[in-house]
Order: sequence, then C-alpha cells, then structure tokens
Amino acid sequence: MDVENSDTRKSLGFPFRINELGQTNTLTGDDTIRAKIAQVLLTSPGERVNLPEFGCGLRDLVFDPNNDILAATTEFTVSKALQRWLGDDIIVESVDVSHQDATLQVEVVYIRRDQLNRGKVKIAF
Repeated sequence: MDVENSDTRKSLGFPFRINELGQTNTLTGDDTIRAKIAQVLLTSPGERVNLPEFGCGLRDLVFDPNNDILAATTEFTVSKALQRWLGDDIIVESVDVSHQDATLQVEVVYIRRDQLNRGKVKIAF
C-alpha cells in the first residue's frame, strides 16, 4: 500500500502564476499552508462570488485608526477566520497583532494537524 506524504502533495501556488517552464506554479508542504493562511487573511468577505463569507477582511483595516482597539479586534477576527476556513489543516496557537506608527503587523503561529509541526506567518501593512 502506497501512502502519499502530505509534503509531496502539490497545490496551486498563490498567487496564481506561470513558472519559468511555462507550467502553473505549485506549492508543497509548509508553503501550501502559508499560502492558504495568506489567502484567508488577504481576502475580504464578499470578494469571492461562490464563497461570499470567505476571508477576514484584513485589508479593510488599513484605513482604521492604528491603536490597541484595532489590534485586539484584528487578533479576534484573524483567529476566528483561520479556525473556520483552515480548521482541518491547522491549529491556531496564537495571533499577535502589533502596531507602530503607520504599520500593523500580524503574526500567526500555527500547528499543522497532519505532522504536528509548528509554523509562523507574518504579514505587515
């Protein structure tokens, strides 16, 4: 019986593009998980026609005042969106939002369910 390792399964790369060989770009393993997290964080609800509730709307927060209230709201929103949309792939260990001047930084620490490996994704606005 041949069992395929989850690190060898390929998925379409995000963002979608054609590589130097003229093929669609693909990702495997941790890169796939990071791309899925980026998709959830950077997609606004209503942006996908066939899945209008998908995403957390992190980009919509760019014009909100950068303060502690925004940080707390963002932590909650990101955590709930990741649990909802990627709950089968990851366990969200922590979401840390920090702000300094005009920059908002979101750091997600997660555990992959298939291998119980810890990973981290940082996105700054």
